[in-house]
Amino acid sequence: MALKIVFTGGGTGGHIFPIVAVVREIKKITQSEQVALYYLGANDKIGFVSSLKKEGVKVKTILTGKIRRHFDPLALIQNFIDVFVKIPLGIVQSFFSLFFMAPDVIFSKGGYGSLPVVFAGFVLRVPIFLHESDSKAGLVNRILVKFAMEVFVSFPKTKKFPANKMLVVGNPIRTELLKGSVAEGQKLFQITGKKPVILIIGGSQGAESMNNLILDILPEWLESFELIHLTGQHHYESIKKEVQVLLSPELKKYYHPVSFLEEGELKSAFAVSHLIISRAGAGSIFEIAALGKPSILIPLPAAAQNHQLKNAYALLEAGATIVIEQANLTPHLVLRKTKHIFSRPEDFKELSQKAWNFAKPKAGKIIAEYIMAYLTN
Repeated sequence: MALKIVFTGGGTGGHIFPIVAVVREIKKITQSEQVALYYLGANDKIGFVSSLKKEGVKVKTILTGKIRRHFDPLALIQNFIDVFVKIPLGIVQSFFSLFFMAPDVIFSKGGYGSLPVVFAGFVLRVPIFLHESDSKAGLVNRILVKFAMEVFVSFPKTKKFPANKMLVVGNPIRTELLKGSVAEGQKLFQITGKKPVILIIGGSQGAESMNNLILDILPEWLESFELIHLTGQHHYESIKKEVQVLLSPELKKYYHPVSFLEEGELKSAFAVSHLIISRAGAGSIFEIAALGKPSILIPLPAAAQNHQLKNAYALLEAGATIVIEQANLTPHLVLRKTKHIFSRPEDFKELSQKAWNFAKPKAGKIIAEYIMAYLTN
């Protein structure tokens, strides 16, 4: 009889991609035999959840809600609907889905989409494991920890969890991202190879301000560097139009805007880049560290509980990155910091080495082995 594992999470890339990493490791251990994999949780508008289907995971979505922490009339109405309608209905949906699935274990990546599933799983006495990406535990995981057997955490100093339940493993990453080819990256993005290559990632929430940061002084950037710029799908066309006016033909060949990167494209971008400028989501931090790439992190100030700032400073404390807070952010400051890194080879090498030291690329494998050991012992 097949073992059954249910995964759940909030539906964003930060929740789904770590699940993909764990799924792949479980499939390596079991060779896909006698294990049925399910996802029960939030849907998303971008299509992250669909990536689980490509991994052979059976996907079922439920109603989910969240608590907005800004106070205005609309937010109060939305909170009321979510707390008293969507979340209770999601719990009922989860209860019946889990009852008929009869899973052997639930692995939750956190986020509001996981709350109904974990609560229903607890009622049905299904063993539950949590993973917390951020250095400060999110609200949902702080609520759900009382239902969990163990909590896997990314950062050694994660706060708000009982110490006896925490296992420090890192944030699961898709290890395939570490296997990109420089030659393929040069071909894919038409890299000239005449200047250092910088990869700029704004993330789904922070793309617009990151885009403005680059575009404000784009010609100055391109005098010294070649840029691969992940603009976000909503901004790509407007940026292309702006660049046509902004850049001379000579400089255009050093600028490579892309709206979205599939996994194969992202690993090529990682491979060909010398430095990464990024927001500070846990997924991005652990991918950058595992690549051994120097980085400049610009935490998204609107992130819940300021978790991106705390994540970034955890990497900064390890000496593995440079952090620029949004309050201090100017285009010229970022450009100046970037030039400084490349002007001092010893600093560049040190950032790279300390990123390697911080990395935990085997997090997904450790979690998969732990779950499978629990199920088979």
